[in-house]
Amino acid sequence: MPFAVGGNARIRTNIPAENAYNSLEVSNRNISLRQLRLSTGKRINSAADDVAGYITSRALNARNTSLKSAVNTVGDAKNMANIIMDSLENIGEQLQKIKESALNASSGATGTDEKVALARAAYRLVQQIDTVVQSSVFSGRNLLDGNFSTDFVIGTTATNQLLQLQFDMTSANTVDFNIQSGHGFNINSLNADNFAGITGLDLSLLNSVDSEDLDIFSSEKITATLTSISEAINNVNKVAAYIGGIVNRLDSQEDLLKSQIVNYNSAISRIEDADVAKEQLDLIKSQFLQQASLISLGQSNANPQSFLQLIQG
Repeated sequence: MPFAVGGNARIRTNIPAENAYNSLEVSNRNISLRQLRLSTGKRINSAADDVAGYITSRALNARNTSLKSAVNTVGDAKNMANIIMDSLENIGEQLQKIKESALNASSGATGTDEKVALARAAYRLVQQIDTVVQSSVFSGRNLLDGNFSTDFVIGTTATNQLLQLQFDMTSANTVDFNIQSGHGFNINSLNADNFAGITGLDLSLLNSVDSEDLDIFSSEKITATLTSISEAINNVNKVAAYIGGIVNRLDSQEDLLKSQIVNYNSAISRIEDADVAKEQLDLIKSQFLQQASLISLGQSNANPQSFLQLIQG
C-alpha cells in the first residue's frame, strides 16, 4: 500500500513521484474496468473478475441451457399430441356417421338396396379414416398405425439424469385402451380385423355388402356390428383422453420450465450483470483520482529541481 515518506531531500530516488505514478496506474486500471463493464453490461467478463461468481454463473447457465432445450422438446411433444387429438376427433366423427348408417340399416323399414347403399356410403367413411391415419405423421413417422412409440426429454435432475415422458401408441399397449378385449389400439381401418381394439371388427367388410350377402349388415349380424362400432367409438375416446392427459401434463411442465428459466436468468443477472449506476459512480471517482494523481505526479517531479538549487555554484 502507498505511504507518505518524510525527509525527501533526495534527487536520485523520487519516492513521492513513484507513489503518485502507482496511484495513477491504479486509477487507469479502475477506469478501464468500469468502462469495460459499462460497455458490456457485465460485471464478470472473465474468471479473474470474480472467481466464485464465475463458477456459479457458468453452472447456472449450463442448467438454464438444459431447461431451454426441454421447453423446445415439450413444444414438439405438444405439437405431436395435438396432431393425434385432431386425428382422433376426426376419426370419432366418421365412426359416428358409420354407426348412423348401421342404425338405419337395422331398421325393418330399410330394404336390401338401401342397406347396400348405406354400407357403401359407410365404406367411404372407412376410407377417410384410413386417409386420416396415413396422414397423421410427425417427423416422418406415422402416429396411428399401431407402431408409434417414443420418449420426450422434458427435463433433467440435479445429477443431469433425463426426465422423460413416453408416448405409447403401439398395438401392444393395453393399459390405456381396451383392457377387456386384451388387444391394443390398431386404427388402420383397411388392414385390421380388430379395429380400435375390437376383436372381429373389420370395417373393410362394408365394401363386401351386396344384395346377395348383406354380411355385417344382415339381420343376424347387425346387432354385433352396432355393438362393435360403439365399443370402437368408446376406445377412440379412451385414446383421446389418454392423449389429453399427456397434453395437460405437458402444459404444466412447460409452465414450470418457463418459470424456472426466469428464476435462473434472475440469479445469473444478479451475479454477472453490472450495476450501471454503481459502475458510473466508481468511474467518476476513478477519473477524479486519475486527475489528482497526474497533478501530484507533476508536483513530485518538480521537487528535485528545488534541491538542485542548493548545489548550484
